[in-house]
Formats: sequence, C-alpha cells, structure tokens
Amino acid sequence: MSKAHEQQLDLNMAAAAGRNPLLALRDWLWPGYSTSLYDRVLLTLAVTMLLFGFVMVASASLPTAEKLTGNPFHFALRHTVYVVAGLITLLVTLAVPMQTWQQHSGKLLLVGLALLVLVLVAGHSVNGAQRWIKIGPITIQVAELAKLFFYIYMASYLGRREDEIREALKGFIKPLALLFIAAVLLLMQPDFGTVAVMSATTIAMLFLAGAKLWQFFGVFITFMLALILLIIVEPYRMQRMLTFLEPEKDPFGAGYQLMQSLIAFGQGQFSGLGLGNSIQKLQYLPEAHTDFIMSVVAEELGFIGVVAVISLVLMLVSRALVIGRRCLAIEQRYGGYLAYGIGVWFSLQAFVNIGVASGALPTKGLTLPLISYGGTSLVVSAMAVGILLRIDHERRMSGRKVTPRGGAE
Repeated sequence: MSKAHEQQLDLNMAAAAGRNPLLALRDWLWPGYSTSLYDRVLLTLAVTMLLFGFVMVASASLPTAEKLTGNPFHFALRHTVYVVAGLITLLVTLAVPMQTWQQHSGKLLLVGLALLVLVLVAGHSVNGAQRWIKIGPITIQVAELAKLFFYIYMASYLGRREDEIREALKGFIKPLALLFIAAVLLLMQPDFGTVAVMSATTIAMLFLAGAKLWQFFGVFITFMLALILLIIVEPYRMQRMLTFLEPEKDPFGAGYQLMQSLIAFGQGQFSGLGLGNSIQKLQYLPEAHTDFIMSVVAEELGFIGVVAVISLVLMLVSRALVIGRRCLAIEQRYGGYLAYGIGVWFSLQAFVNIGVASGALPTKGLTLPLISYGGTSLVVSAMAVGILLRIDHERRMSGRKVTPRGGAE
C-alpha cells in the first residue's frame, strides 16, 4: 500500500472515530441505494416493536402468571420463545424468493381453507370459540395463517388479472367469492374480528388494483349491511354493541373489561405511572397481556407511550406501502400488491386493537401486530415482515448489474 493510501485511510478512520453517533445511525438506516440490500428502516422498526412488546408483555403478565402457574415469569418466558421463533421465521422467510410464493399461492390458499375446516372438526375451544388446533404443547390459531395465505393468493390474482379487474365485473367478483367462503368458515368458529379485517383488506387491495369506484362503494355498502345483520342476528354481538355504547350501565358484568381498560387509560394521563406500576394488571383487567396490552401501555407509559406505539405502527405501515408503490412502478406487480396487502392488514388490525382498548370500537379479540402476547399471531406477523423485506430486496436487486466472479466488468 502506498504512503498516500495509508494517509487517506488514517484520515478516514479518524473521521469515523470522531463522528456523531446519530449521524452514523442515520447513515446506517438510510444508506445509499447502491450499498443497501434490504430496507434497514423496516427491519429496525419490526425488531423495535418485538422488543417493546416483550417488555410490555413481561410487565403486564406477572400477576396473572403468578396466580395461574405460581411462576410470575411464565408468560414472559413463553413470549421469549415466541419472539425467538418469530425472528427465525423472519430470517427463513427472507431467504424464500417471491417467485416461490407466487407459484404456490393457490396451494397455500387451499391449505388455509382446509385449516379453517379442520379447526371446526378437531379444534380446541376456549371461552366458546373454536379457533385453535393443539399439536402436543403447541397451539396454533389457524385464522392467522389462513389470513396471510389469503393475501398471498390475492396478490397473485391481482398481478395476473389486473386488466380484468379494471374492465370486467367478473374479475372483481371472483376474489369476493373466495372471501365469502373464508368468511363463512371464520364465522362458524366464530371469529368476527378476523372476518372484518380480512374483508376490509381485500376490498382495499381491489381498490388499489384499479377496481372501478362504483364497484368499491357497492361492495363497501354490502359489507357494512352484512356486518349490521351479523350483529343483529347474534345476541352476544348485540350485547357487545350495547355495552360498547354504554359500558357504565353494567360495570361489573358485560361492561367490566371495557370499564377497567378505560380506567387504565385515565390513570396513565400524560407520562404514565411508570414501567411495571400498572394497577389494572393486578387481576382487574382481563387479558391485559394479550388483546388489551395497549391499556397497560397507556397506564404505565401514559399518552407518550401510546403515541410512541402508534408512531411505530404508522412508520412500519408506511414502509410497506412505499415498498408496494416502488414495486408497481417497475412492474413487479405481485410483490407490489402483496406489500400493499400486508401494510393495510397491519394498519387495520392495529386500528381495531387500539380502538377496542380505548373504547372507540366494540370489543374484538384481535392482537396488536408484533407486540401482543400470542404465538401464532406474532410468528405470522414476523413472517409477513420477512416477506416485505424480501419484496424490497428483489426490487433493489432488479436494478443492479451482477459483477462476474472473475472480477470487474
């Protein structure tokens, strides 16, 4: 090495050593297009949400775990396994080419529908809902897998039939027929919340694919009327709606969970009571570490914590939508529509979860993606993030020239 090169290297090392850490972090997150193989911002957001979820689940589950098992760290240890499994799944999914997902999208759809049928025949029932399949010590919530497989198929359909969707009514109706079959199977469990999220996501994907506006509004109105009908015909759903409107009328019965959740939000105020200092998790608020994790976040971390969680979700969703838009711009339709679908799915599920916990929506059993306790939900959400990273990776690689192994071109 020449003396000039050695001097330049010394100058570069000195500059790096004295560099502002924030600027170094910025350059790592947003490197030049030619140096980054994947979306580092998306990966950082996902890992941050997983770690934050682990801390909050550990905090929220201590009293319940001690009462049920005698070990206050029971759920925290199980959630650790779920987080590790989620990260491994993310890395494995990242290695799977998008072409593989597209080629087998039809088979995955059939597997998803078969799982929804199987859970009705041999499923495990909890609190009147038959949504889980037990395989030894492992419990799988099949609706989570079916949901992702349905979006994988929808993206393939939209990529292949984009012109038909825009020009012919039958292209718009076909995926809705599949959605109807899946919705019927889900309602038989029953799982009304998943039906609502899956239906809204499918309609959004069709709209983004260029479906005509009158078709979109026609389906939207039909969807809303169907939801109203489903609420009316089932007494427990009507009870939930009435409780949502006036929970104070039955604070120790049907309105108990919502009232305790609202108390948690009220006690948190602006900065919260402090991590680990929640009162409502002390056997007052049911499902504090699962569906109502945001209530504990609000109580312990206050308005600041709630805004932080919402910001993380919005940033992750925005990255998914940006990836989808960039893929469609270079005619990678399958990856683009799948990225759109995952982004809309995460945003809707987070909206419902936070809305339920804050009393803005009727009670529904949906987890907060990447944060709530729940093995299948967390692993499937991590798988979806891995797919997003793979979509973005293939988009980046499509614009590069591969250098031969023998040297530079």
